[in-house]
Amino acid sequence: MADVDSVVYTTTERKVRKVKKTTKRRESHDQNASEVTITEVDSTQNHHAAIEDGEYTKAMNKDWHSGHFCCWQCDESLTGQRYVLRDEHPYCIKCYESVFANGCEECNKIIGIDSKDLSYKDKHWHEACFLCNRCRVSLVDKQFGSKLDKIYCGNCYDAQFASRCDGCGEIFRAGTKKMEYKTRQWHEKCFCCVVCKNPIGTKSFIPREQEIYCAGCYEDKFATRCVKCNKIITSGGVTYKNEPWHRDCFTCSNCNNSLAGQRFTSRDDKPYCADCFGELFAKRCTACSKPITGIGGTRFISFEDRHWHNDCFICAGCKTSLVGRGFITDGDDIICPECAKMKLM
Repeated sequence: MADVDSVVYTTTERKVRKVKKTTKRRESHDQNASEVTITEVDSTQNHHAAIEDGEYTKAMNKDWHSGHFCCWQCDESLTGQRYVLRDEHPYCIKCYESVFANGCEECNKIIGIDSKDLSYKDKHWHEACFLCNRCRVSLVDKQFGSKLDKIYCGNCYDAQFASRCDGCGEIFRAGTKKMEYKTRQWHEKCFCCVVCKNPIGTKSFIPREQEIYCAGCYEDKFATRCVKCNKIITSGGVTYKNEPWHRDCFTCSNCNNSLAGQRFTSRDDKPYCADCFGELFAKRCTACSKPITGIGGTRFISFEDRHWHNDCFICAGCKTSLVGRGFITDGDDIICPECAKMKLM
């Protein structure tokens, strides 16, 4: 309700000294309080030159003929009556309540000038009607919550509507700090690593299968580790036979040179660079004595206990390639049929 002045007064003779006695009462209007002033006018002496004789009324710091001080709405005389002042206009109690008074949300009755008007979000209640919608306890001077245009005491609101922590299952009390991730929420103390139980707070974390891990515990439990050094591979790893390696750890088993980006082969599940593999395990070409590794798809020819690179498998006489052709052995040499005929002639 708006700020109003409620005044009780009497009519007097003009030539009597007036003495005004005033009391004040403050009403609770939720956040906006209004002050009601009740004034009683006693008999006085000489006051206003414009009114010479007869009865007059002292109201609103002015002198009025008794028949002229009327309700702004119904025009009924306010002489000797209580009235309410709104926007500098006087109203009788009945008109004021019918035009300006609020209706109570609970009982649907007018909240009169003599009643406290408790308001919340443009809704109004009598003091006695300001009750929890569920347990009916009075909410005057108590914390309360609202939901779907209804008001509830703190306990009923929490039990029926408050969200709950995904960690402990308890509700979030008013003023409690809440940690949220996607559709989940936790009390600050409950938002902790599932392994070490330390609160995560504002530090980085990794979610996995509905659980929350701090970065350290996640790495210890799930991060990819090098099969050679057993340390975590953070970036730039190499996979060999479905196993992870650091690039620096993936080296030749003989010379320890890095194999990352290099041609290599393996023996007994150990990797070797081409040079070491050839020196240690490869057959050697009968012609050039160099290793035949087979790395990179290199082809070679084998005959009895001898082996040749494709490019080395040539006639000892005319030097033409014998790959895919017939040949004849001549001691340690191999020759083409033509050279063999000439040698027999």
